Amino acid sequence: MPEKTKLNKTAMKKQRDALAKYQKFLPILVLKKMQLQLVIQQVEAVIKTRRRELEDVLAGIRPWAWLLSDPEYDVNDYLRIETVRTKKDNVAGVEVPDFEAVVFKERPYSLFVTPGWLDPALEALKRLVALREELRVLLEQEAVLREELRTTTQRVNLFEKRLIPDLKEDIRRIKIFLGDEETAAVGRAKLAKGKLAGRGRAAS
Repeated sequence: MPEKTKLNKTAMKKQRDALAKYQKFLPILVLKKMQLQLVIQQVEAVIKTRRRELEDVLAGIRPWAWLLSDPEYDVNDYLRIETVRTKKDNVAGVEVPDFEAVVFKERPYSLFVTPGWLDPALEALKRLVALREELRVLLEQEAVLREELRTTTQRVNLFEKRLIPDLKEDIRRIKIFLGDEETAAVGRAKLAKGKLAGRGRAAS
């Protein structure tokens, strides 16, 4: 249960300091939210482009895909991933994975001994694998950014709809209470002064 706000000048200063802090921090959160939304739109556009490129590569492979079933030449022997290189990038204060390249294990082979289709097939398949891995990293990047956007949006809403309005209301209540106290104190002082004056007249 939240602590009840005390109605005094110390509480007033505390609430005003908190309000100033939240009002200063809110624009930073709003800016971060806008940046995240913009970056997500850009990532979505890249994902769309890469998916289209992937479809184009697949369409180019389909006419000769039957060659890949040649039992004498298993493309898996020539197409092995050594590593998928990524780096960490900072977007609006969020660390996200960024795709660099797919590194394949090189297996030397003779162009004279192997069939003519193997070399272009391996190049096309390498492009396919690279696009697939880039898409995987992009989708992971998008997921991280969306989660950060969700958290940032929650914080913006908390500041705008609850914390700042609650503090303003507390300050208003304290002002009214202190104003009433001051009026009552003035009234009491006048009453006391009147009584003293009355006693003075009675004594004389």
